[in-house]
Amino acid sequence: MSLDNEHSNKTRALAAAAANRFDVLRGVRTAIWVYDIDTSRVAYANDLAVKLWDAPSEEVLQARDLSHGMSKTVRDRLRQYQHDFSTHNADFNELWTLYPNGVPTSVMLNFSGYVLHDGRMAMLCQAVDQGQGTPENIRSTEALLYTDVLIALVNDKGQSLYMNPSARNSIKHIESRFRAQFIDPEDHDDLMHVVASRGEAQSVVQMHTMFGPSWYDLSVKKCTDAVTGSLAFLITAVDVTELKTARDKARFLADCDQLTGSFNRAYLSRKMEKIRNDRGEVPRAILCLDVDRFKHINDRFGHEVGDRVLCALTDRIQNCLTPKDILARFGGDEFVILLDGVSDSKTLMSRAAKIRDTINQPIHLTTARLLTSCSIGGALIPEVYTDWADYMKQADIALYAAKEAGRDRCMTFDSEMGRAAKERSQIEHDLKEALEQGQFQLHYQPRVDTLTQKVVSVEALVRWQHPTRGMISPGAFIPICEETGIIEELGHFVLTEGCNTLIKWHRAGVKIGMSLNVSPRQFLDDKLMDIITDIASGPEFPKGIIELEITENVLIGDHDLIAERLRQMTELGFRIAIDDFGTGYSNLAYISLFPLDCIKIDKSFIDQLPTSEPIIRLIKTLSDQIGASSVAEGVETKIQANCLAEIGCHQIQGYYYSKPMPEDDVLKRIAELGINEAPNTAVLCAAQGSNQSICKKTPSAAVAK
Repeated sequence: MSLDNEHSNKTRALAAAAANRFDVLRGVRTAIWVYDIDTSRVAYANDLAVKLWDAPSEEVLQARDLSHGMSKTVRDRLRQYQHDFSTHNADFNELWTLYPNGVPTSVMLNFSGYVLHDGRMAMLCQAVDQGQGTPENIRSTEALLYTDVLIALVNDKGQSLYMNPSARNSIKHIESRFRAQFIDPEDHDDLMHVVASRGEAQSVVQMHTMFGPSWYDLSVKKCTDAVTGSLAFLITAVDVTELKTARDKARFLADCDQLTGSFNRAYLSRKMEKIRNDRGEVPRAILCLDVDRFKHINDRFGHEVGDRVLCALTDRIQNCLTPKDILARFGGDEFVILLDGVSDSKTLMSRAAKIRDTINQPIHLTTARLLTSCSIGGALIPEVYTDWADYMKQADIALYAAKEAGRDRCMTFDSEMGRAAKERSQIEHDLKEALEQGQFQLHYQPRVDTLTQKVVSVEALVRWQHPTRGMISPGAFIPICEETGIIEELGHFVLTEGCNTLIKWHRAGVKIGMSLNVSPRQFLDDKLMDIITDIASGPEFPKGIIELEITENVLIGDHDLIAERLRQMTELGFRIAIDDFGTGYSNLAYISLFPLDCIKIDKSFIDQLPTSEPIIRLIKTLSDQIGASSVAEGVETKIQANCLAEIGCHQIQGYYYSKPMPEDDVLKRIAELGINEAPNTAVLCAAQGSNQSICKKTPSAAVAK
């Protein structure tokens, strides 16, 4: 006998056995049939079932495809039955609406498992009652079948008495008790505790499901089982996983910094208010932290690298904190840290120093090894306080003091800092009035050619004549102007006032040049180009005479963009000078890319003469190579002037010739020294060729004149 024949005989034998098994049920005085869930067809049916289905014969009924018009909900429900028959030997009594030939017929059915001849699990259906359901019952049954709300009934032991299709499709283990379905069993205990006292409770909890952990808006009500009269609990649950995820994301966006994942200002503010209202909290302290010169990282390596550095530093700070500490990023490179359990300055500074030390460790990136440092200011927060912003302000004042003291250090707020901050705040207030009331004026310091001992040009320097405090030093207000943005309006005043003054002098026959300072913040402001374009468009604008001085640090960043802006300035007729050269961070490889007319050697090198002679010679050589003049700033003594003349730096500026003076006084000094209208080019070139001479402490012939 072949294998095919053997298999065919076995199949026929199994089919005959299944048919014989069903034949025993044919005489039952109720409609009964076997539904093949996999094929959506009736496998066997007795006469009453054939009649119920309005079919002329069992064969015709077996040929019908009952999947036509079947909803996904019903199909899923039947698959769930099939699973429960196989795994739990389950049976169900439910009111169903059948549609024989499209006519709705409501029947109370008993469902149980039935193994077909080939071993597949089918469903044995027996009509328990027919046509007795009221329209309300029928419709409520349909609603329970199709609703997405999970509805279940459990007894006082948490065992399931009833589950609608949505509940059955979601519950991972049908035999598990209610408590076992909670991710955190304490959520169940808390919920049932409220039910015990109030009769009902509601909560959003996370539960086990067939599809993994899900969040549900769960409602539990105490009731009675209508079948046994025993205590029961009606449970309804709505899946809110998507809503919970969306809300969590929205909360994250509202409370956290998207770049670093740390908290933000809004969250910290709410947290501090909660601490204030709760009382009895342990002592706390607050730290304000800034990464030193972080702008240089962005300018030199780009913002993408800057972002990676911020994320790395955030991780480092977080590793220094306890679980109860809170780290918040307030923007840019500014962080605020709320420390838990800190009650004295010594502990505060110890915690701050630990953070500072870890930030100072090198950061290794794919393309670079970066060294970072930070400045930290701290303040203690008492257990009872009214406004946390007061202590935030104290920490910020301490941070400012740390930066003023040289950066890369930690400082705690004290009363002296408070006094200085109050004075600074007053200056900020007075600065705004000073601009409105015209309290600023320009003083001028001559630049002298040592070969002719005559004035080449002047530098315009802003001064503040305060109505009650007298003359205020630029060092006391220029940094504040830079930080607050007032520098832009003040810079506008300097440019327009200086240019107008020079034009007036030229009309009067004082044919000299003038240098005007442009702050780093002003240089980056697009309004600057509008201002100088307007100035250069004037009919009396002296092209090639006015020098715009920028600091060396301005050259850091997008070199193409900077070069283009400088080129536009020179095309308008301005000269470009680099102020305080040698103290910044510019790359010498890029200096030749910029249209520079003058390099001003910083006063710190002049003060160190003759020790600094090699450096000054180097700067002088660089100036010559790019075709720029070199000017020594801060020259105060004859010895310094003599050394510079020997080196070949023949333009000097400083107290040796004149301090900065008001307009009338500087015009008198210019008249005394004379104007360098036509310097001897041959003598100048010869002097520039004497760069190898050594500085002597005797006056040169040029200076002695």
